[in-house]
Amino acid sequence: MKKVKIALLLVMACWTTGVMAQEQVKQEVLLKTSQSWDGVTYKGYPAGEPEITVLKIIIPPDTSLPWHTHPMPNTAYVLAGELTVEKKQDGSKRQLHAGETLAEMVDTLHRGYTGKDGATLIVFYAGSKGQALSHKQP
Repeated sequence: MKKVKIALLLVMACWTTGVMAQEQVKQEVLLKTSQSWDGVTYKGYPAGEPEITVLKIIIPPDTSLPWHTHPMPNTAYVLAGELTVEKKQDGSKRQLHAGETLAEMVDTLHRGYTGKDGATLIVFYAGSKGQALSHKQP
């Protein structure tokens, strides 16, 4: 009987701990979209064997990235600093700060640049195996 009580107390302790851990888990949607930041609807994912790539990109202060395109949907999360993205076609811009996300453009020329603080990004690419993540303007 004593062993049964101890086992029951252990089960209760484990169950209570599990419930408490579940109560501490929080979830926040940072981005859910079918369009890039300039309002263009994504057409689809590349054909072929899927490959997810996640990069941490550190851009120094006062740096302009080259004009480039992406052949697949991707999104950036700003960990630190500030980044401005610019669309070459019409000069439209969007400024991002730490904690913000951006749905990148597909097959549209754009660039990013930083100010005095630089920026650290995590970028998630949904492409196909062996596919280049970006193409610089020739």
